[in-house]
Amino acid sequence: MFGNRRKAFLVSAALVGGAMLMTACQDSDADTGAAGSSSSAASTGGKSASSSGSSAGSSAKGSGQGTDEGTDTTSGGTGDGAGSGVDTGGGKRAAVEQTCGANDISWSTRSETQGGGYILITAKAKPGITCYLPAALPTVAFGSDGTQAGPAEQAVGEQVKLSGNTAAYAGVNPKTTNGDGGKELDSIIVGVGDADPNPVSLPVGTITVEDPIVTNWHTSPADAVPLA
Repeated sequence: MFGNRRKAFLVSAALVGGAMLMTACQDSDADTGAAGSSSSAASTGGKSASSSGSSAGSSAKGSGQGTDEGTDTTSGGTGDGAGSGVDTGGGKRAAVEQTCGANDISWSTRSETQGGGYILITAKAKPGITCYLPAALPTVAFGSDGTQAGPAEQAVGEQVKLSGNTAAYAGVNPKTTNGDGGKELDSIIVGVGDADPNPVSLPVGTITVEDPIVTNWHTSPADAVPLA
């Protein structure tokens, strides 16, 4: 009787132990699966974050944020290169019309009686020449001593463009003093300004020279009367 009870107790203990062992194995497997799942999720999340960061960096680079972008500008100006004429902009040049020299001009003189008598000088450009007489007195000198005529007008006139049949006129009064003084001459020397390298000698007949005066250049002979 006692033996049957012990046998039954051992069988019962074995059954209980096996059940407990099975339960422990199941709990261990569950814990291992949860841990693996958690590790996998963390790994996936890390990759996702890395991918997101890479995408954001790429987007920032593409949009030009954080970069210093300068602008390269090229000058459109044109330098003053070699060549004749004056620079008018845009790389173009215009011919400069020259100042007249005495050797560019066909000269003539004649005696006038108005205002006590004077010599009218007429200047025309030679064929094919266009030039300007400056807004200044012509240079008129007399005799071997180079006596020079002073101004007959208080203001300087305008420059005159000579071309074709256009003429300019200046009037010379060789003697502005009273009395019998002065020197007798038969020609005058005319230049376009004091620096003219080629002044010309013009015949005028016999004249008495003392304190001479000369007008500016004019386009009308009536305006070239030298009044002392």
